[in-house]
Amino acid sequence: MKWVVFLRGVNVGGANLCKPAQLAKQLKKFDIVNIGAVGTFVVRENVSESILRAAIAKKLPFECEIMIVPAKAIADLVRHRTDSPGRARKDPFARQPSGPNITRFASVLRKQPDKLPPIPLCLPSEKDWLLKILKIEKQFVLGIYRRQMKAIGYLGKIEKILGVPATTRSWSTMEKVLKILEDDH
Repeated sequence: MKWVVFLRGVNVGGANLCKPAQLAKQLKKFDIVNIGAVGTFVVRENVSESILRAAIAKKLPFECEIMIVPAKAIADLVRHRTDSPGRARKDPFARQPSGPNITRFASVLRKQPDKLPPIPLCLPSEKDWLLKILKIEKQFVLGIYRRQMKAIGYLGKIEKILGVPATTRSWSTMEKVLKILEDDH
């Protein structure tokens, strides 16, 4: 099975430093494509999740949460086209603010949360939101945030609200993952 790997808390604020491109080279037997500098990888080799997790953990000089998701789950999440005859998937970002000061994001959770908050969830408030959770689908949280320093603190609250470790990527990173997956076909 092909996988997408998300490392949590890598190269953020000067902590848990690693070179993802170098890590991908060290694990080349898994045909890994590195995306960016924070630990996002597409694994194209057919390998079990447990073997992949152990190999990555062994190469990291620190402990971190390793989210491993089937590639198909990411492809299904990112695609905005009909997923069955006559039933179009709804774009969660439709009719939301956009522009250079708004970032679309996806948080990957370690597992699907047991309890979901009311959606949309606006933090700190509906009127003065800095972060807006638009949709929670399986182990993914989709939303937008304003490009302000305070918004980063609200991203960290996603874990507390849902009770599950999470790591966040921009939507453009998720689209890059999909492009790599589609180019493999």
